[in-house]
Amino acid sequence: MDRRIGFGWDSHAFKPGVPLRIGGLTLEHPEGLAGHSDGDVLLHAITDALLGAVAAGDIGSFFPPGDPRWKDADSAIFLNLALEELQHAGYRICNVDTTLVLAAPKIAPIAGEMRARVADLLCIGIDQISIKAKTPEGLGLDHVAQCHAIALVERVPEPDGLKSMSDVIESQRQLEDVVDDLLASVHGVPKKRTVTPVYDTEDIT
Repeated sequence: MDRRIGFGWDSHAFKPGVPLRIGGLTLEHPEGLAGHSDGDVLLHAITDALLGAVAAGDIGSFFPPGDPRWKDADSAIFLNLALEELQHAGYRICNVDTTLVLAAPKIAPIAGEMRARVADLLCIGIDQISIKAKTPEGLGLDHVAQCHAIALVERVPEPDGLKSMSDVIESQRQLEDVVDDLLASVHGVPKKRTVTPVYDTEDIT
């Protein structure tokens, strides 16, 4: 399978007394997002989308919320882990599309800066990351921030110089010829002579 899709979703309630972190940026707002880490709802959703694309589990399986090591941790750490899992599986990002759902603050004025920051964290071009925002009208979720993320990934092609020998050499005889040529040219070892049978082996009864 050359291309795969992963979906991620996350939700955090607003909480006074903590900084608001979204998309790797610290935003001016009276409240931040509650969470064991820094509560970056956008990076969490993207992390799960990338892990899901290669069936590598989810963010909680790598970073349990009860583990004190991840208390107030920068969510970029989680994103880096997802990128490592993606690379290990032999895939790379095509594009990531996200939608934030929150009443405030307004994301549109800083969407460009946020896209640039997330693109930098993902090591992709800014044209490969989309960040949109909607308000939770009629949902009664004005004190919550949510994020939906979809990631399209593709398998990394093998470089031409690293093709398997089975693709290049069509038979065992060709492989033997290659070995003989190398021995002859590098070590001066004479090529093996092909001995023709004096009788027809197919005619033995």
